[in-house]
Amino acid sequence: MATIAAPDIAERPITPVDVSANALYTENRWHDPFAELRRTMPLSYRPDSPFGGYWSAVTYDLVQQIEIDHATFSSAWDRGNITIADGVGEVEFPNFIAQDPPIHTAQRKVIAPAFSPSQMGAREKQVVERCRMLLDALPQGETFDWVEQVSIPMTIGMLLILFDMPYDEWRDIKRWSDWASGVSADNLTDEYRAEFMVQMGAMLARFDRELEDRRAKEPTDDLLSRMIHSEAMGNMSPMERIANIALLIVGGNDTTRNSMSGMVEALDRFPDQLDVLHGDRSLVPNAAQEIIRWQSPVTHMRRTATCDTELAGQRIREGEKIVMWYISANRDENVFEDADRFDVTRKNARRHLGFGAGIHRCVGARLAEIQIGTLITEIVERNWRIVPQAEPTRLASPFLHGFTQMPVRIETRG
Repeated sequence: MATIAAPDIAERPITPVDVSANALYTENRWHDPFAELRRTMPLSYRPDSPFGGYWSAVTYDLVQQIEIDHATFSSAWDRGNITIADGVGEVEFPNFIAQDPPIHTAQRKVIAPAFSPSQMGAREKQVVERCRMLLDALPQGETFDWVEQVSIPMTIGMLLILFDMPYDEWRDIKRWSDWASGVSADNLTDEYRAEFMVQMGAMLARFDRELEDRRAKEPTDDLLSRMIHSEAMGNMSPMERIANIALLIVGGNDTTRNSMSGMVEALDRFPDQLDVLHGDRSLVPNAAQEIIRWQSPVTHMRRTATCDTELAGQRIREGEKIVMWYISANRDENVFEDADRFDVTRKNARRHLGFGAGIHRCVGARLAEIQIGTLITEIVERNWRIVPQAEPTRLASPFLHGFTQMPVRIETRG
């Protein structure tokens, strides 16, 4: 690729709003800024933010173009990693999605068989059992926190099954997941970084015991056994082990649990869609895809330019960070008609970028779809409406689009 002279910053279209600001997400005010960017500057540059300067790609086509050109737009941890922040907790975090080929390819091949069609057939039965158990235990006629009593135990429970670890450790897993995914301007402090390393060290100590236990046994289908018995991941450094375990924890629960909570909000805002599902339950799989599009549980991913290049008429310098805003791409009106509407009959819901695209598309996407679809099915079959009792508390992060609390009450559909 030919070298392109770097332009002066002043020549660039400047992003008028810092879309990495927590308040846009905690106050649910992100829709208008991104809609305006899609209309007026699909690729723009923000020279100043708590995370430094960054490019924003906000349309579907641009995000997809960046995703598939991994030679030009790198995910590698040693170039800056996969979030708008450099590293995680400002620490280098060499997990397998923060790698480029061939390392990414080799390590992904270790994990992928755990999510094969045959494995998912067995997991689906476990998902249904777990979902029914959780919903059977919910209080009737009382307000409770949907995040705490459904979204978190549903997804972390399945993750612990994948790890073949006891469920009573779920609180530790949640805590480590929250620390590992803590991309926020609030966390750019020495105190946060110090505690981050304490938490990651505790996580590593716990999982190293499990990994050594698996090493001494014959290989099995659980994720930890696959890792320790593989050439690509069996002899990782401590920081590589921390990063990859954290990735599996975050990817295995945060995104799915936030989609499950987003589903409650979507069905409250568009109650007719529950009626549609009652009329045609074959739409449940499509509804699961649509909630992933509508919620966009991963707000963004970041890439770093490997050379001076050109994108959408803009010159990008080697080493600059380009943020792909999935939350905006999934509302692109040029791809999704009436994009702000939650529509379980949407014909192209599966085109969402909620799981990424190209070589980095989420390896556990099918398990997430099964869990969300199972939850929707159970709600329909029980003839429930999940009715919010107050505004939810939203996650203070530009990386994961989610909820920390959601007070609800179960009502029988009339």
